[in-house]
Amino acid sequence: MTDFNENLNVEKKSSGQADINSVPFTEVEQPGPAPLGQQAKGFWVTFSSMFKKNQTVQYPDVKAPTQPRFHGRHQLNRHPDGLEKCIGCELCAWACPADAIYVEGGNNTPENQISPGERHGAVYQINYLRCIFCGLCVEACPTRALTMTNEYELADDKREKLIFEKEDLLAPLRQGMLAPPHPMYPGMTDTNYYNGDVKEAHPSQGAN
Repeated sequence: MTDFNENLNVEKKSSGQADINSVPFTEVEQPGPAPLGQQAKGFWVTFSSMFKKNQTVQYPDVKAPTQPRFHGRHQLNRHPDGLEKCIGCELCAWACPADAIYVEGGNNTPENQISPGERHGAVYQINYLRCIFCGLCVEACPTRALTMTNEYELADDKREKLIFEKEDLLAPLRQGMLAPPHPMYPGMTDTNYYNGDVKEAHPSQGAN
């Protein structure tokens, strides 16, 4: 048995491995507990926080207000006469880094005028399972058709419900608006719409 251990030690030395009995002992300095003054500083942080206002929000009974530029659910906006601002250019879909937006453009006709000009967004979907709320789609939109609201409660019990269709994203009709399709404002072009010259619907627009 002794010969075996000696041979093992010789093999360890020849291979560069140190023997466990030859490892030098180094004593580690242990300063002990910190002075009372330093300990008091740590206790003071805890003690002072006991008298601060509680920052906990009892959601959903109490909801904290969002900032004005908060990135929440998207909204497809309308012109003041009710026509949609989206022209189906698909720039928002191209700008989306998460591939969360799907757009199909459609042609406007005199019988089916959805937006000013020649094109409108026939299909518009946003997949909120992919959306990262970066806002790049809003920056890419040339007609200011797409903006982001302050709505952040988007959780649901089914994946299908988190794919929002155009009907889910369209802004509601306000006073002075008519639901499309209807003709453009008399004497106005799509350029007048983009410049903000149209302020409300004209009586002739509701003829259809």
